[in-house]
Amino acid sequence: MSDKEKMEKQSGAAPETAAANAPEHGAAETAANSAEVTAANNAAETAAEMALEQQREHTVEIRWHGRGGQGAKTACLLLADAAFSSGKQVQGFPEYGPERMGAPITAYNRISDTENLVHSNIYDPDYVVVVDETLLHTVDVTAGLRENGAIIINSTREPAELRPLLKGYKGRVCTVDARKISMETLGKYFPNTPMLAAVVSVSGVIEKERFLKDMESSFKHKFATKPGVIEGNMNALKMSMDQVREG
Repeated sequence: MSDKEKMEKQSGAAPETAAANAPEHGAAETAANSAEVTAANNAAETAAEMALEQQREHTVEIRWHGRGGQGAKTACLLLADAAFSSGKQVQGFPEYGPERMGAPITAYNRISDTENLVHSNIYDPDYVVVVDETLLHTVDVTAGLRENGAIIINSTREPAELRPLLKGYKGRVCTVDARKISMETLGKYFPNTPMLAAVVSVSGVIEKERFLKDMESSFKHKFATKPGVIEGNMNALKMSMDQVREG
């Protein structure tokens, strides 16, 4: 044994080869830990994505397009209330921004049988409701719209007449004359009530009889001293459901 080795043995110092290998072992351990963390993060992300996909299968997403003052936001919130009353998990919210009279507005509904894990705007809706037909010329109302869903438009025209304005959308196109219905039943132009009934009829998101019952209860609470308004709104809902045209 050399004098140097004897001194290292007596002092308890590690041999030079072991000392030289220590950084290599540390780097390897760090790399292994990093790989484990990355794998764990990837697994968590995959699980989260699967959970969202599963929820999406049980969720109906609806996007509303209207103009300020037409009641699209109100209809969106009424639909959320009705769906909640029927036992659904719901979201109903407008896109943030000033709601000027006549300015384009957007609102959203998410309706699910399970807890809603997503809290964002809706980019690939199952259904789109267009409260003002003139928006077809200025807003891409079919953006992201699923072809197994439908678009419901407030119009006097037949669906086939409007399809050329929908940028090649191949899904169902439905129309209902909300002006005619609201004038006949309410005496004024309130398109949101007929459009609310139309989307329920087309989507089936709420059973019709249950929806009508819940809406009647809501109207009785809101218009307790105005029985004529209650009757007019209920007639508007029923007439709209009967007069939706699909093509």
